[in-house]
Amino acid sequence: MRYISFVLALLLFVSCKTNPQQEKKTLHELRTVIEEIFASTEGDFALAFKDLSEEGDSLFIQADESFHAASTMKTPLLLEVYKQAEAGRFRLDDSLLVKNEFKSIVDSSLYSLSPEDDTYHMLYQQLGQKQSIFDLTYQMIIASSNLATNIVIELVGAQNTTRSMRSLGAKDIQILRGVEDIKAYRQGLSNTTTAYDLILMFEALATDKILSDSSRKAIIDILLDQKFNEMIPAHLPDNVKVAHKTGWISGLHHDSGIVYLPDGRKYVLVLLSKNLTDEEAGVATLAQASRLIYDYLN
Repeated sequence: MRYISFVLALLLFVSCKTNPQQEKKTLHELRTVIEEIFASTEGDFALAFKDLSEEGDSLFIQADESFHAASTMKTPLLLEVYKQAEAGRFRLDDSLLVKNEFKSIVDSSLYSLSPEDDTYHMLYQQLGQKQSIFDLTYQMIIASSNLATNIVIELVGAQNTTRSMRSLGAKDIQILRGVEDIKAYRQGLSNTTTAYDLILMFEALATDKILSDSSRKAIIDILLDQKFNEMIPAHLPDNVKVAHKTGWISGLHHDSGIVYLPDGRKYVLVLLSKNLTDEEAGVATLAQASRLIYDYLN
């Protein structure tokens, strides 16, 4: 039934685009169709889209609404790693000890992560050994390793990461802590973001507004290796490349990144959700919204 609704929405959207007299209304029609899809799924959704072509369109739906960042906070960390490496604080081939003991931001008490709750188990087999900063950062993104994330955030600092986001104009994103700091979570101290702030970060990355050419290329190459592709790339053609980072915890799923079209055009897209009663339906809804954006541009 959901697939049928999606097909009908696509037909409606395409019919709106085929009449030249309605051309100026297509962005409005796109908004209407996406909002209808969001309304058909129980939960709260946000979307931010910007075509990076000259005079390209943009679309924002609940883009200033605050969401638990989940693993989308790992992309700001990725940028902070490369920023500090460029500043000479460390080299990416320097090594860090793989450990599983971290301090809560509430009272500095120690806590550990469980491999059963992580998406990358292999790193737990290397406790007490050393891994390069690059390898830890890579697994933090492509496999969404929580253990790697906590090691990396100790290296670069949560406050430094938030400060770097502020320099991009992202005024609401908050990187406060590592993953699974339960004491902090119970006190409402969680990493948060908005769709608008994430799109500012990805736009800066995609348009040469931050870091060096080599660092930006390295970051994008990592994001292109993302292993979780159920949302933005799910319904896109194989020749479309997506440099992105997902995030999920109970009741919410996110995706955010840069979409590269075969003809050289690119756009940035952020999809956020929360309060999902059916997470599979929520993921499907976000994947549908991504396809509608793609069809709008094509």
